Amino acid sequence: MNLILTVLQIVAPVGILAGVGFVWVKAGFEYRMEFVSRLAMTLATPCLIFTALMKTEIDRGALADLLFAAITAYALMTVVFWGLTRLLGLERRTYLSPLIFGNTGNLGLPLAMFAFGQAGLGYAVVIFAVAGIWGFTFGVWLVSQGGSPLRVLKEPLVAGTLLGALFLWQGWHTPVWLTNSLELIGQMAIPLMLITLGVAVARLTPGRLRQAIWLSLLRVALCLAIGVAVGQAFALEPVALAVLVLQVSTPVAVTTYMLASKYGADADAVAGMVIVSTVLSVVTLPLTLAFLI
Repeated sequence: MNLILTVLQIVAPVGILAGVGFVWVKAGFEYRMEFVSRLAMTLATPCLIFTALMKTEIDRGALADLLFAAITAYALMTVVFWGLTRLLGLERRTYLSPLIFGNTGNLGLPLAMFAFGQAGLGYAVVIFAVAGIWGFTFGVWLVSQGGSPLRVLKEPLVAGTLLGALFLWQGWHTPVWLTNSLELIGQMAIPLMLITLGVAVARLTPGRLRQAIWLSLLRVALCLAIGVAVGQAFALEPVALAVLVLQVSTPVAVTTYMLASKYGADADAVAGMVIVSTVLSVVTLPLTLAFLI
């Protein structure tokens, strides 16, 4: 019973805030997705990442181990899902990105924080950064069938990550007044991301639901297996291992739908995977947390 209550306390805030966004749109209220997403991704989230890295008390060696583990996990997922799309005859530019990239920001960061506290958030931002950099380079190149990978350098979250890593490495800290200001801005990120997730799901038009169901089930099983295998191979400490498994098994990222829509891939099929995997996560994420806690 205590385990059930613990898991409920972790997932309830996530579900409630995402539900607020979903109900808000269904009630007919205006929600300017582009403005809110830009505010979250260019201001609030970089501040959250920077301050989380700068203030983390996690051993640098543990963070480095997690960094290499995350890189390895995403490399393995890319290879495995590349082979899977070829085996199943799926269009790679439509299906590979949603198979690889989960909601490490909208869901992963708040879940890690609620489940494992500030240490969990510190670990989660490292994985979020790896996923973000790989998504903004390989992911965009894959869907758009071209483009320069160097565009990632223009992303504020990358700047926030690199700057935070530099401050962590050197042991630097910003003045208290600036730290407090950055933390206050960063505190907007998680509520904004969760509410926006609910709004995005409410606005999606799904396609090919039967295919989306079995693909989503296969995806979460493979991601969990890869996360556990890589974490054990790198001998990660328990919280780092738990956060890695949690992050790589989050449901399909909404951004993969946005990219598919922007670059002319099968956006409805991707929307189906986003919705199905998000609905399935109501069951899979609590079970994963129950196993990890």
